[in-house]
Amino acid sequence: MNSIEPILTYIIKNWIELIAAFFGIASVWYSRKNNILVYPTGIISVLIYVYICMIHKLYADAGINFYYFIMSVIGWINWTSKKEEKYVYPISFCSKKEWAIGLGFFFGSLVILLLILSKTDSNTVVGDSLVSSSAITAMWWMANRKIESWYAWIFSNIIALPLFYSKGLHPTVVQYFIFTILAIWGLKTWIQIHSKENHAIKG
Repeated sequence: MNSIEPILTYIIKNWIELIAAFFGIASVWYSRKNNILVYPTGIISVLIYVYICMIHKLYADAGINFYYFIMSVIGWINWTSKKEEKYVYPISFCSKKEWAIGLGFFFGSLVILLLILSKTDSNTVVGDSLVSSSAITAMWWMANRKIESWYAWIFSNIIALPLFYSKGLHPTVVQYFIFTILAIWGLKTWIQIHSKENHAIKG
């Protein structure tokens, strides 16, 4: 019984974070599979994380999670949109314009976040800003089913690992480690799906 008590105590103390982590992992899993359930599971996770990040003074991450919520709604609409029985947003690589927009999101939001967070009591200004700005780009590309979104997620997740560890958010650290593995897997899967779809069209 004594060996179980610390586990139960930990679960009771961190139950909100554990729920958010569970739905976050589920969301990335469904995203890798190109399944629409990526969005309802993701919405549950990000709304909980808005609350968690505000408590731990991760203001940029709180804002990015609210942005995730907005983009999840847009992505849900995009992923289910069809025209003549074909998806309007199939898996594809970014065009030059989409690359420019994505990089614009990244550098624009990075500068803004650095300026804003430098005025707060946050002690992780650079890390918080990098995680959030790269995730802004990743989420926009993901909502439009762009393969490059996975590269942005991998970068964001790797930066997030030491950031959340420094805040003592250990379930979230585990979650982001799993996110990184799933993002690498998702990148490979989406490239394969894209290749098969192109082959089917040409065939």
